[in-house]
Amino acid sequence: MGFHFINHRVFITIIFLISLLSNLTRGQTTLGFYNDKCSGPFGAITVESIVFKAIKKHFDIDPTIAPKLLRMHFHDCFVNGCDGSILLDGPASEKTAIPNLSLKGFDAIDEAKAQLEAVCPGVVSCADILALAARDSVLLTRGIGWLVPMGRRDGNVSLAINTINLPAPNDNVTVQIKKFNDKGLNVQDLVTLVGGHTIGTAGCVTFSNRLYNFSNSGRADPSIDPSFLPTLQKLCPLNGDGSVRVALDTGSEKVFDNGYFENIRAGQAVLESDQRLWAQGSTRAVVQRYVGGILGISRLVFNVEFGKSMVRMSKIGVLTGTQGQIRRVCSALN
Repeated sequence: MGFHFINHRVFITIIFLISLLSNLTRGQTTLGFYNDKCSGPFGAITVESIVFKAIKKHFDIDPTIAPKLLRMHFHDCFVNGCDGSILLDGPASEKTAIPNLSLKGFDAIDEAKAQLEAVCPGVVSCADILALAARDSVLLTRGIGWLVPMGRRDGNVSLAINTINLPAPNDNVTVQIKKFNDKGLNVQDLVTLVGGHTIGTAGCVTFSNRLYNFSNSGRADPSIDPSFLPTLQKLCPLNGDGSVRVALDTGSEKVFDNGYFENIRAGQAVLESDQRLWAQGSTRAVVQRYVGGILGISRLVFNVEFGKSMVRMSKIGVLTGTQGQIRRVCSALN
């Protein structure tokens, strides 16, 4: 696997040194935003440490929360912007939408929020906690972290119906590109961010049509590697339990690496939308950047680019200043 993730204490030290130099702006958010706002002049370090410890505590009990927290941040940003609205409870909130029913880790976010409220009440937004939790999930699965600009505020609206335009597992490349372009993200961001599937899973119900009746043909999707098809059919038998979850990165699903892209190249992507990235020129070119190479270079390139794309995604529709609110509890409005 080549290299290991950066120790979190070393990573926090890097953040500390950068925040000393300046509050570097990233769109409407900044590095070091919580300095002098939470527990003294180096409050950003306090915030990051509290969130990391809470996420690690829950990860150590259940490592499957890592990909779900990463996806939670992604789904939050793609619906009304990165405003923590996915964390709100309610009979028709985003949490209740079908794409979000398999998410976990809300209790880890709640614990981090409670600890921060004890240190600096009414200061740290749930949206920022979620952005940090996504980054920490990558660190905990041996990926490389990135500096998270902060200063988001929490949204007041969370409606399941607004999730209708989330990327779907059967989207073709044209649709995928449009959905990302609509959020200000390009083809590079699309392929790179979907690479988060390296630690993800999917329920059989989301791709079983590829195995038995692709496009109502009565046959399997011809883009699936014939040697891989029996494996998927065994995991997801016809008329079987659609809730059974299958690793999206066969062979290294617990490690944040570039194995997902190797699988795409081999015709062994689980989701239709993922495999389609190899069939179109512009997306295939990005996939090729993240495969092959020597000494783990491709893996390193992917990790670095993933952090850059995550920062760009984390700026989508952010609320700042006096917009929205800082929730006292992430699951409810003040």
